[in-house]
Amino acid sequence: MASKLTRFSVSLDEGLLDRFDTDIEAEGYPTRSKAIADLISNSLIRKEWLSGKEVAAAIIMVYDHHKHGLTNRLTRIQHDYHHLIIASQHIHLDHDNCLEIVVVKGRPGPIQELTRKLKGAKGVKHVSLAAASTGQHL
Repeated sequence: MASKLTRFSVSLDEGLLDRFDTDIEAEGYPTRSKAIADLISNSLIRKEWLSGKEVAAAIIMVYDHHKHGLTNRLTRIQHDYHHLIIASQHIHLDHDNCLEIVVVKGRPGPIQELTRKLKGAKGVKHVSLAAASTGQHL
């Protein structure tokens, strides 16, 4: 079932609107409506994370798989949080570097704790957390 669209009016300073239009054009948005809808969704997702509701996320890591014991350390950490992890994907970027995506669902606190532990493993070059929603509260 398609959701009903509602029109509403917004008054903005002309300079602010010009900057907004420049930004959304650079981002490739087809309309102001789509850009504003994304801003609202992002705000609601941020509130989900702050409220402690169940959320979803992707933890993205880049690491050197040649670092002694690192792969086993990362696996142990992930096993300690198996109740959060719903999927993972391991990608070989080149001879030395791997990218791993760990998809999680659960409360924000434990997800952030898992992210910190992965980030703290010696040999991990980069970790980022892409916060998302389960879609239940959007």
